[in-house]
Amino acid sequence: MKQRGQRGLGFLLTLALLLGLTARASAAVNNRALEAAVQDTAAYLVQTVSRPQVGPIGGEWAIIGLARSGYAVPQSYWDDYYRTVEEYVKACGGVLHEKKYTEYSRVIVALTAIGADPTDVAGYDLTKPLGDYDKTIWQGINGPTWALIALDCGNYDVPLDPEAGTQATRQLYIDRILDCQLPDGGWSLLGGATEENKGGRSDPDITGMALQALAKYQDQPAVAEATKEALACLSGMQDADGGYASWGSTNSESVVQVIVALCELGIDLDDPRFVKNGKTLLDSLMGFRQSGGGFQHTTSGAGSNQMAAEQGLYGLVAALRAQKNQSSLYRMDDVVIHAGPGAGPVQPGLPGKDPAVKKPAVTSPGKTFPDVSGENAHPNQTAIEALAARGILKGSDGLFNPEDTMTRAEFAAMVVRTLGLTPQITDKFSDVPASAWYAGEVGAASASGIINGVGGGKFDPLGTVTREEGAAMVSRAAKLCGVDTDLDDGAVRNVLAQFSDYITASTWARGGLAVCYREGILDDPALTIRPKAAVKRCEMAQMLFNLLGTARLL
Repeated sequence: MKQRGQRGLGFLLTLALLLGLTARASAAVNNRALEAAVQDTAAYLVQTVSRPQVGPIGGEWAIIGLARSGYAVPQSYWDDYYRTVEEYVKACGGVLHEKKYTEYSRVIVALTAIGADPTDVAGYDLTKPLGDYDKTIWQGINGPTWALIALDCGNYDVPLDPEAGTQATRQLYIDRILDCQLPDGGWSLLGGATEENKGGRSDPDITGMALQALAKYQDQPAVAEATKEALACLSGMQDADGGYASWGSTNSESVVQVIVALCELGIDLDDPRFVKNGKTLLDSLMGFRQSGGGFQHTTSGAGSNQMAAEQGLYGLVAALRAQKNQSSLYRMDDVVIHAGPGAGPVQPGLPGKDPAVKKPAVTSPGKTFPDVSGENAHPNQTAIEALAARGILKGSDGLFNPEDTMTRAEFAAMVVRTLGLTPQITDKFSDVPASAWYAGEVGAASASGIINGVGGGKFDPLGTVTREEGAAMVSRAAKLCGVDTDLDDGAVRNVLAQFSDYITASTWARGGLAVCYREGILDDPALTIRPKAAVKRCEMAQMLFNLLGTARLL
């Protein structure tokens, strides 16, 4: 653990300050204006996120903000979300993600906020994966941070996991966060996890989140000292207008994370450390609001950004709850039960889904291939078998050949079957004869806007598909499924900036890549994109399986 100096009287004074302060909303934004902003933004999200799904956009963050806001949300809204979670969990066999355990944490917090039980969703205990310490911290600081927030929001016991290499405890997660603190007092996504990452500059978003996780543990001297250093770091990073920049852009989401952190700690949003030129955090956040209830990502952005609106709501809610002396955003002992088991079936698909897109039916249950199962179990086995059971994957000579590359014709066939589109023969491409086995699928994919030619009236059906090409095409398929794929340049940059090689991606492909990473369609285990590498059959199967989950078509 990071070594800290003598605390003595300084520690006692700091602890008393942190525990003795009462949180209240900024006087610069009067109470009536704050209440109105919460109501307007909540109304906007209920309309915009009309059918909440499982996901980081249009899902849990909207649910959390709405559930904690006090806004009069229709009961059908909560029922629809809970049914969606049940169906999603069943379709995934209880495995929300093989690597990113924040997927579990996010859903746990949302279910707790609506009064549902995350330890029994369609028979699965979603808290159980958080009992595996090694797998939870794989993501970097986000893993232990959100594991603590999720477990603490409902006062859940850390589940025992007999298969875990290291059984998790709350203290292990606390210590991990402390170990990752950077010399400047804050935290960054991967900073501090290894000796090579001990330097670098802290990020306000990640620092705010780490403080949210540590807020309940201020009785521990090491935590209180780390909190003091982090608050000083955040104060120093705050700009002249009371806001924060992350990845080079002043943005609303960074402000939200610091607001929530201060409210969780019980620190007044008018605290002099966080007032710059008379501007508070709330002043800054309100500057991103749009007429009609939405929020901009950056002040130079065009119109409302959904991610910014969802986070903007729960930032306002955190401030309002503090002003009303209610329990904080993540202290949920006072939750109202909105939804739970027993809800009926929900119609497949997202709002805005193209009518031509259909949920693929299971036609060959149990279908598998010997080169992906049994002794040859493949990391993408679940995805491959799920698509094979729906007739999307055919294989060759009884094998799937998961590590082989994929041709453009094969991709067209896979994506058309995935979306249930009707094949159609066209004469658009001179190198796609009507007699070719893939002609109907290429025609359908072209007519729906999923694929383009390579120029000169040709399609190049036998050409290989690169990872960036595959992402661009799957992003277009996602749009047909009703997924919001409209990202401005700032949002694209924010999503891709975590990848060391994102600048090697073609400019035309970056939007599609960002959509796929944001929606969890593409995985990022190595934090590299490898945009020019040929996509493998197993990788494309995983992408299409993830797309079906995101689109609520499994």
